This record gives sequence, structure tokens and C-alpha cells, in this order.
Amino acid sequence: MSSERDNQNHAHTHSTHGHDHPDAPPLTEDIAPGTATDPDVGSETSSTLTVDGRVVSVGTGATILDALNTIDTEEYVPALCSYEREDQIGPRSECRTCMVETEAHGIVPACSFPAEDGLTVRTDAEAAAEARDVNLDLVLSDHNLRCTACGKNGRCELQDAAIEQEVEKPRYGVLEDRDEYEPIDDSSPFIQIDRNKCILCNRCVEACNDVQVAGVLQVEGSGQDTRIGFQNDSQTMEDSTCVSCGHCATVCPTGSLVEKGIEDATTIPLPGFNQKNSVGKTIEGTGEDKEPMTQKKRQDSTTTDASAQTAGGTASTEHNHEHETQNTEEESNQIDDTAWKDVSSGEWP
Repeated sequence: MSSERDNQNHAHTHSTHGHDHPDAPPLTEDIAPGTATDPDVGSETSSTLTVDGRVVSVGTGATILDALNTIDTEEYVPALCSYEREDQIGPRSECRTCMVETEAHGIVPACSFPAEDGLTVRTDAEAAAEARDVNLDLVLSDHNLRCTACGKNGRCELQDAAIEQEVEKPRYGVLEDRDEYEPIDDSSPFIQIDRNKCILCNRCVEACNDVQVAGVLQVEGSGQDTRIGFQNDSQTMEDSTCVSCGHCATVCPTGSLVEKGIEDATTIPLPGFNQKNSVGKTIEGTGEDKEPMTQKKRQDSTTTDASAQTAGGTASTEHNHEHETQNTEEESNQIDDTAWKDVSSGEWP
């Protein structure tokens, strides 16, 4: 009986795993999800809270930021790592530019803190406003601030936040005063990457992995070396497994990811004011015509190419023999036209 029960359990285990089931399609991608380190957010029930003295009601799963967005708050609260659209990208609670004060919990990030029932929130509290200013300056200090030569000039969320907060100069300096710019990756015919403008909000990674399920982008490195890289360990966008959907560029809050063709759409219309000149160093593409493909397709393509090369030895030998035979026949059928080479006398031979 024990052996029979074990066999039944084993069969049940196989039937409940999609990749083991004979009728299930094979897994086509092996990718890292972009939301792996996102905090758990949202309230468990609908709630009513007080924001800047006004009563606000929100539904299940809402955050303080959701409550803030339902009214005109006393102070502007940016949320650069949160994407307030149907894709539900973020929040990663990374930039900390959305800090607010609560009576129960003190200073908290509005994007990732649940809207608890009965909570009292102030956006105009001095400590919260100072926290937002400091964190925004930290983001700006590690950013390429040559806005007039940026393709997102006038449509950049970081620029909007800096204008709203009346930032004239970041208190912690600017990137170009202490670090060398990283070259712009202009290798892809579809998307340009300027990592000097990246604020590591993780939006592009989540859009790529969790929405499009393309498995191209990832966050790599640590500390000052943290950057957006590629899951296939390539050094350029051209050599990555990018499928050119453009979703990463759509959700990017800055000019770090821009679709080719509009990278200079909003720069100042003067000679030299363009995206590439904002850095001065660019990684260009090879010029090879490469179709966008998924990671799985690229692997299959490599396997196919290898098989073709293996089988190509015999085929190549046969082709060469046929070519030589054809050349011999053509030579035998050629007409001796030596007499036609010189007609300077004006007479036909």
C-alpha cells in the first residue's frame, strides 16, 4: 500500500508541474523578474485617512501615494520610482523623493506605505519637506544635468521635480565635477542608452521582465558601480537579446532610455546641442542588420547556425565540385573572340 501511495503522489507531483506535464508547452525563457526586490505595498482593506486635513477614502491595496493623488496636496510630492499607470510597475521605494509625515509612523515613503485606516498624513510637515529636498538633491547630484542637450528636455520627470522644488544647484554637487561620464550606448538601431542620466528607479527592468517578459535588462553591480545591464552579459544594447518593443524607453522617467529617431527631439535647436554631445563619448553600432529577437530565439539561431556549419562540409564539397564542372563546360563553350578585340581599322573581322 505504501508503495502504491508513493507512486500516486509521484504522479500527482508530475501533473501539477507545468514543465513536466506532457501537454504543457516547453519553457521558452529563463529570466530574472524585475520585481524581485520590490517591497510589499498596499492596504489589506479599503480605508479612510486624513491627508493635509482632508478626509480621503481609498480601496483595497492602496498606498499613501494613491491617497495623495486623489486631492491637491499642500506640498508637491514627486515619486520618481513609481509608475502610476495600468502596468503597475514599482514602486521600488528607491529614490525616496515622496517622503511624508504620519502621526503613527513618522516619516515614511508614500509610494510604498499602505494607506492604513485612520492614518493622518501631512505633506507640508517641515521634516518631510526637508527629507524630500535632500533625497531629490542626492538623485540630481548623480545625474547628467546638461538638460538643454537632452532628448527628454521638457518631458523629464526628474526635471519637473527639480523645477517644482525650485532647485537651483544640488547641495551635494553635480556628477561632472567629480566623475567621468560613461559613454552613451548608441549601438542599437532602436534604443539609445545614456547611463549618466539613469536614476536606478528600476522601471525599465520591471517593464522588460514583468510586463513584456523579454528578459533583457537587469540591475547589476553594487554601490557606485550599480547600473542597468543585460541578462546575457553583453556589453552593448546591440549585442543584447533586446526585442525592440520600446517599453523600457516609455517608462523611463529621464533621458536615460530614448527611442532612436527622437533622441534629439527636444534639445535646443543650435549646432552642437544634441544628446551625443552632452557626453562626448559614444559606443557606435557595427552597422550589421540584426533582427530583434528573444533570448530563446537567439539560442535557437545559434544552434541552427552551428548545425549548418557541421553539415556544411559535405555540402560545400559537393557545391565546389559542381562549380568546377560548370566552369569547365562554360570554358569549352566560349567563342574565340580574339579577332574582335581590336577594331581600330574600322573593318569587321
